[in-house]
Amino acid sequence: MQRRTFLQAVAFGAFFAALPAGLRAALPKAGKTPTVDRLEVFTLPVNKRGNWLIVRLGTDKGLTGVGDASHGNDADTLGWLKRFSDQLRGREIFDVEWFRQTTAPFTAKNASAAVAASALEQCLWDIMGKALGVPTYDLFGGRIRDRIRLYANINRSTSPRTPDGFANMASSAVSASFNAIKLAPFDDLPTDLSRASDVRPLIEQGFACAEAVRRVIGPDRDLLVDAHSRFTLAEGLDLAKRFEPLKLFWLEEVTPADPPDNLAAINRAAAMPTAGGESIHGVDGFYRYIKAGAVDVAMPDVKACGGMLELKKIAALAEAAGLPVSPHGPASPIGNVAAAQVIATAPNFNILEFSYGEVPWRAELISPAEEIVEGSLGLSARPGFGIVLNDRAIARHARAA
Repeated sequence: MQRRTFLQAVAFGAFFAALPAGLRAALPKAGKTPTVDRLEVFTLPVNKRGNWLIVRLGTDKGLTGVGDASHGNDADTLGWLKRFSDQLRGREIFDVEWFRQTTAPFTAKNASAAVAASALEQCLWDIMGKALGVPTYDLFGGRIRDRIRLYANINRSTSPRTPDGFANMASSAVSASFNAIKLAPFDDLPTDLSRASDVRPLIEQGFACAEAVRRVIGPDRDLLVDAHSRFTLAEGLDLAKRFEPLKLFWLEEVTPADPPDNLAAINRAAAMPTAGGESIHGVDGFYRYIKAGAVDVAMPDVKACGGMLELKKIAALAEAAGLPVSPHGPASPIGNVAAAQVIATAPNFNILEFSYGEVPWRAELISPAEEIVEGSLGLSARPGFGIVLNDRAIARHARAA
């Protein structure tokens, strides 16, 4: 990446970092700025891959905002939510940058702290939009698209994890209007890459699953494969070669993100685009990753990367490097809506993740429900995120946090 383009991205991010302070002037003249005064947390059991951890932050003016703290360590995340919300109590809703700087020493080192801080920051942006009477995406520069293309991640909902199992879930996603499907068919491989045992049968099983999905979705829909960092460099190079006949939309996270040089070597050799970055935190982490040439598509997760403002900065950094951005996010509807508010404003947005088929009551969780038509998510013009939690659904499906 050239120094000039990098500096342009940093300057762009700094511009957005300064936004909240200037928004106070847009509040209605009567009354003072709302301040944070309470926190609610709801744990919703989903499946063996984890719970949805939903956060609702309240203010002294009665406004509330929602956020997604899913897929950290629940016990640790709950502790960080309590700690960080106590620090926010009494602060004005526009104090986003203060909050980010206050939590940064912890979020940079602890994934659960990062998820907790992001969820609370999501709440603040939702509340800000409501207080100002505008959709949150207007606070990030205004949307440049009305709909957000989605891919259906069928990995968490597929059972049994066999070729037939994946094919059946892919067929269901196609029937639900999705035209891009992702699976992670190598999750049975050990995360330890020392290879103490023969993993070739597991690799062959993974290929069979991907081939079965390609057959059922046909040649005109997009197929995405996530390797979940289960491969060595040598295995990864062979993996990319073997996948060429399946015409992948992308091949994701073949080796661990550290060192990025291994991913860069696979990226140079691969005929298809490569993608990744779901666990990387902050602009500085993505700068090293992008500079190394690790991937063709950057995948920050709004829950892990540092929050909505950090997602915007990372998208700008990727744009300066000539890369598309496709936020990672096997999330609740709240997490998807939060990410959509940001990437609706990003010129280099590509496609957004959607966890398909995890629970039959997903559509009940928020009001109005997600509007998914022909594999894309509609954006609301209502203030904030344009949604509220359905308290009846929360009462039915949540357990005590």
